[in-house]
Amino acid sequence: MTVAQDERLHSLTVWGTVSYVLHLIVAVAALIPGGQVSPLLLIVALVIDAIQRPAAAGTWQASHFRWRIRTVLIAGALYLVTAPLWLLFVLPGWLAWLCISVWFLYRIVRGMAAMNQRQPMEFAQ
Repeated sequence: MTVAQDERLHSLTVWGTVSYVLHLIVAVAALIPGGQVSPLLLIVALVIDAIQRPAAAGTWQASHFRWRIRTVLIAGALYLVTAPLWLLFVLPGWLAWLCISVWFLYRIVRGMAAMNQRQPMEFAQ
């Protein structure tokens, strides 16, 4: 591995860590009643991932950028789809959002663990 490649991977790892930490803050806060943080953190993390994703092409890091972007998009879609439950019945809405939040936290922790082991995410292409 050349010095340039090593620096590129290090830079991607730093950006990936920043993104994962921002996602983690949002994920943990989503599980604490009344602890929701600004969606701005999630938007910042999503922008970081979108900007840095092309630089990760051809590396094991590319799967992590894709993993985080997909996680946010899927969670966002699930929150939108289940939002009407809050209007109809509070308990089903709360349970649905709790399940989505736990799933979101799981994906972030799983991704962080894989990145710390320098492993790509499974099923990534």
